[in-house]
Amino acid sequence: MHPPVLLLISADPQARPLFEQALDRRQATILSAATTEEGLRILKCQTNLALILCDESQGRIASQAILSQTRRIAQTVPVIILGTDGSAKAAVEALHRGASDYLAQPVTTKDLQASIDKTRAFEKRESQTPEEHLSAFDQIVSRSPQMKLLKHLASEVAQTDATTVLITGESGTGKELFAQGIHAAGPRSKGPFVALNCAGIPEHLLESELFGYQRGAFTDAKQTKLGRFQQANGGTLFLDEIGEMSSSAQAKLLRVLENHQIDPLGDTQSIHVDIRVIAATNEDLPAQIKAGRFRLDLYYRLNVYQLRIPPLRERPEDIEPILISFLEVARRDHGCRIKDIAPAALAILQGHDWPGNVRELHNVFEGLTITCKDELIQPDHLPTSLRDTQSAGSNGEIENPSLLAFGLSVDELEKKMLQEALQRTGGNISEASRLLKITRNTLRYRMAKYHL
Repeated sequence: MHPPVLLLISADPQARPLFEQALDRRQATILSAATTEEGLRILKCQTNLALILCDESQGRIASQAILSQTRRIAQTVPVIILGTDGSAKAAVEALHRGASDYLAQPVTTKDLQASIDKTRAFEKRESQTPEEHLSAFDQIVSRSPQMKLLKHLASEVAQTDATTVLITGESGTGKELFAQGIHAAGPRSKGPFVALNCAGIPEHLLESELFGYQRGAFTDAKQTKLGRFQQANGGTLFLDEIGEMSSSAQAKLLRVLENHQIDPLGDTQSIHVDIRVIAATNEDLPAQIKAGRFRLDLYYRLNVYQLRIPPLRERPEDIEPILISFLEVARRDHGCRIKDIAPAALAILQGHDWPGNVRELHNVFEGLTITCKDELIQPDHLPTSLRDTQSAGSNGEIENPSLLAFGLSVDELEKKMLQEALQRTGGNISEASRLLKITRNTLRYRMAKYHL
């Protein structure tokens, strides 16, 4: 059984020793965040937090942000606030916002220990069993035989001790959901689940994010920072868009996979980590290897077990249950008026290619919750682009539209293509550049050119 994961959010160097003393020799993995931003990032990527301790050294607004996010994405995780205001009003306000306890500073070890005991975080942890996670893949809504088989294969690999899994598939197919399911159904489910998008971090920062650094390792290293490998110790590290990783980071990742040790920047000793690494990509890695952009030896290390998630166009029967699940959430959370979809409208959706997969379907549904004023989604409610595609297909002939008919200049047409790609991908530079078949640097240059 892995120890519970506790998150400490404090800029005070004395807070961690106090926290450790209050735990009274109970085993726990303590993740430290010196800033609210870092605390929020850890909160979003950790699925197995047992307790959060947050002080108000950065102001009450910062602690309120932590409480707000915890209530939104991790409602069952208790939060203890170490406040700077000893008034009863401050305590009542913190409890009203969702804190499990409010302790005015200075705090004694005995008081903090009593507060931790009151949360019963350790008891909850010990009472959980792996059986509770066997339905982890139920959150992936599907009906098709392809997805049924894929879930079965994923659950089988989850229960093994395979330390590396490679998930491939187009953008928007749900690779991270499968990674979370494998983690939750596997032997490391009690440990943390940590996710990192390799394309979302600048190349010069990626290695420090992965491996961490010691205080004083470089000019701006004012505090020790745990890398994602240390944060995921005892659990799972999910590396999304692995194909975007730099050659230097690839070499260091290969070394970790081979000897299970990391070398934080500025540290003279290697640190052992016990984790499962799940990598995901929408790239053709064998093609990347031939082009010299990805290491063959790293590919062999990652590709111990591969799962390919089929795109939505290969499983149109999944569109209806996915849409129904969207409707249920929208009605529950936002009081959405829509109750169902007409068969004709569903047929149009099932005939669409969905290059953005489930993410694109969700974006279309979000638009329908605004534009559809009826209880039943009809074909006329769907975006024109979807209806036009279906109409062209039903005629059996697809005319090549004249771009000149739009009356746009080359610059105007290019700008509109950039805007559409960015809108489809939710502003994701890497996905938009792949959609446009240009490099990320070229995309950034053209975005600056058109002030996007």
